[in-house]
Amino acid sequence: MPQTIEGAFAQGAREMIVALPDSKTLHNGSMYSSSVATGDFEQFIAHDLVAYVDAHYRTIPNRLSRGLVGHSMGGYGATRIGMKHSDVFGSLYIMSPCCLSPRTIDPTKMEMEKALEAVKTPEDSAKLSFFPRAQLASAAAWSPDPKNPPLYLDLPTKDGVPQPDVLAKWTANAPLAFIDQYIGGLRQYRAIGLDVGDQDGLRVDTGKLHDVLDKYGIANSFEVYSGTHTSAVAVRFQNYVLPFFSRNLCFQASCK
Repeated sequence: MPQTIEGAFAQGAREMIVALPDSKTLHNGSMYSSSVATGDFEQFIAHDLVAYVDAHYRTIPNRLSRGLVGHSMGGYGATRIGMKHSDVFGSLYIMSPCCLSPRTIDPTKMEMEKALEAVKTPEDSAKLSFFPRAQLASAAAWSPDPKNPPLYLDLPTKDGVPQPDVLAKWTANAPLAFIDQYIGGLRQYRAIGLDVGDQDGLRVDTGKLHDVLDKYGIANSFEVYSGTHTSAVAVRFQNYVLPFFSRNLCFQASCK
């Protein structure tokens, strides 16, 4: 990140502060949501972090001078927090966002679901591969259960049987399911950018997000570039994301 940011500055991006908050949890990711199991990361990003940076650094404490960006799970976070907190941020960039659509149970992945049900300790969680661990992170974020030790979460299956009440909670946290409630806030952004690789499995849902914004007449840029989910993140951040904020953030104290 330091080299990427400095590279953008060397190419003419305007001076700005870039904050990179640690959003790791027991299950390796917070989903940038509000959960009694793993923490209120939505408030942490939208309020605590902003207040801290404004109090400790040379900022312009105005929403038009703040941008929000994230990739993958961070892209989900930028989408979720961006929709709900347009009073805090003035420009929004969403990179290859995950988890936009309501989840369903994939019959071909029942072995993974059984493996998740067998997890009993944090050490068990840490041994999982990326996708099962991400499933636990989602459960901790969207279906926490203070009466279900030891991980205090409910999974979308139990004894191999889908749990509709849990899936309903996950649906309630899917941006494409709740975006219609936040159109007024999205209209407040000075600029919204989206991008995704043409070989990224998240391309379709990112396109759907773009289509919803277009349907409501909300200006946004959308680019499908040549790449996979992770092949061009640094390049995009240096050559596209920071220049985007350089063009769209307000760099004067009299921002209105």
